[in-house]
Amino acid sequence: MILSALTPNARLRQVPPSFLPTNTTLVNFKRAITDPGFLPALKMSLMITLLTVAIVLIFAFLAALAVSRFRFRGRKSFILAILIIQMLPAEGLFIAQYKMLSTLGESVPALGLNSVLGVTVLYSAAIIPFTIWMLRGFVAGVPLELEEAAMVDGLSRTQAFLRITFPLLAPGLVASGVYAFLQAWNEFTVALVALPAGPAHTLPLWLREFLNASANRGLDWAQVMAASTIIAIPVVIFFLFVQNKMTSGLVSGAVKG
Repeated sequence: MILSALTPNARLRQVPPSFLPTNTTLVNFKRAITDPGFLPALKMSLMITLLTVAIVLIFAFLAALAVSRFRFRGRKSFILAILIIQMLPAEGLFIAQYKMLSTLGESVPALGLNSVLGVTVLYSAAIIPFTIWMLRGFVAGVPLELEEAAMVDGLSRTQAFLRITFPLLAPGLVASGVYAFLQAWNEFTVALVALPAGPAHTLPLWLREFLNASANRGLDWAQVMAASTIIAIPVVIFFLFVQNKMTSGLVSGAVKG
């Protein structure tokens, strides 16, 4: 994809093809970035993704703690419900999701169609169940005896959790955050339903419009590959950043207490 993005379109279509780029150019990236719809789509994707990650981590973390640490009526049914939700095909929910946002938009426009919060609600609802399962494994892997030992030493339950258990769960939170980020950043079909009108587009929807515009004037695969590379760059940067955080979180949690 990167090699194609650096190659002029005429050279990209040349026969026989060449793996190594020749006459490399950055004009494809320039045309993608200067496209009128790019910056609004980038802003929309960033707001939706960051908000989704925050909501997913908060709700999934609390639910994972409840399922792993407490015994309550309906606990097994709750876990089973999470599994059943994961079996539902996303396409089977499109009509219900569209009607829900359309109805909400009549009373609360901020939660309706073509809104950041509306799409965030749908993304969060789709990502939270699997994230609960991920975090549940991390929480269950931290012995409860660690907190009890800290409480014997004089800490309250809250202090024991924050000082002992929470640092040990940092790698799980980071891994869950990466999963939520990737799902929200790359999601296309739900955004296509919840954002039917422009210019409220996320980057995947913008890429489709960019591809259609390129096809109208003769499909320029080099520009399409450049646009795809630009969308992938934030994901790569985010992953490289949290990779270090995942290791440091594991090490710092291991020496607590």
